[in-house]
Amino acid sequence: MNPSVIANLAIVALPIVFAITLHEAAHGYVARHFGDQTAWRLGRISLNPLRHIDPVGTIIVPLVIYFSSAMLGGSGLIFGWAKPVPVNFNALRHPKRDMLWVAAAGPGANLAMALGWALVFKVAITAPENYFSAPLAIMAQAGVAVNVVLMVLNLLPILPLDGGRIAASLLPTRIAVPYARLEPYGFPILLLLLFTNVLGVIIGPMVSMSEHFIENLFQIQL
Repeated sequence: MNPSVIANLAIVALPIVFAITLHEAAHGYVARHFGDQTAWRLGRISLNPLRHIDPVGTIIVPLVIYFSSAMLGGSGLIFGWAKPVPVNFNALRHPKRDMLWVAAAGPGANLAMALGWALVFKVAITAPENYFSAPLAIMAQAGVAVNVVLMVLNLLPILPLDGGRIAASLLPTRIAVPYARLEPYGFPILLLLLFTNVLGVIIGPMVSMSEHFIENLFQIQL
């Protein structure tokens, strides 16, 4: 295996893990704010990634996709998940309304991290060149990319993605109830879209637009 692939993986591993796990922590934090203490009692409102890592979704799946893309060529779409933070929507003060904010917290965290990594990239390329400049720039690029992808992906209106829960919160109850019954089919549909490359076609333009916005905001070229 190409040593440069392994070196790059070591550099980008940190932003990938934090992008996935802090996304989940944000759900728990906002759920607690609106009255559900479930995640708090289980110790899942934490910045410690070890509390959120799912061996398959956080490690194995992103690694397989990363190496497949690096060795065989591909879309470069990093996909993964952490252990879902438990949310008891019935414990929220206003379940249907508050569900929107709990769901939006994950993509919101990814947006915040994308902006943070863009700032790190700006510093890395403008500060006096040193031993850490190039690795830090690569890490920051990965941080922006993976967070933008996860933000856009999770905003798709497919249950159990956050976009699906946002849609269920916004839809009238008479439509939201049958829509929620489609949740068991959401994940298989998502995997099918991923491995047929249809998912990349769907979210690719939105990812490009988001990255272009960040580049213009920080006056950088990722």
